[in-house]
Amino acid sequence: MRNICDTAIVAVPATAIVIFAHGSSIESANESVRRVVETVRRDGGFDLVEAAFLEQGKPDLAGAVATVVAQGATHVVVVPYFLTLGLHLQRDLPNIVEKLSRINRGVQIDVAPPLDGHPALSQILQQRAREALGARNAE
Repeated sequence: MRNICDTAIVAVPATAIVIFAHGSSIESANESVRRVVETVRRDGGFDLVEAAFLEQGKPDLAGAVATVVAQGATHVVVVPYFLTLGLHLQRDLPNIVEKLSRINRGVQIDVAPPLDGHPALSQILQQRAREALGARNAE
């Protein structure tokens, strides 16, 4: 018979997803990103999902990483909510991640590719064009 005190509790490393967007001075644009994050949290099967913004939105990436680390994340995947690998993703994001990695020793921070090149983007553009044409033809 084992005593419950003899049983070690092993913590399972938690992975967090941080959806990283540009941010806007128009708060409704930031809210749109937060709604996407809520959908990913609800439907994606991930334990921890947070939004982060490069500028003009809260929290910034450092704040979002601090939040998920405080909740037990030992692995953070930053998913850029950017269409292309432009200046912010080539220069700014790597610098921010490097700094956050130094601050959060023992936390692995990875960055996913931008949305560019994903086959669903072409399908979405085609669908939007058809919707616009359909609305125009319905007039």
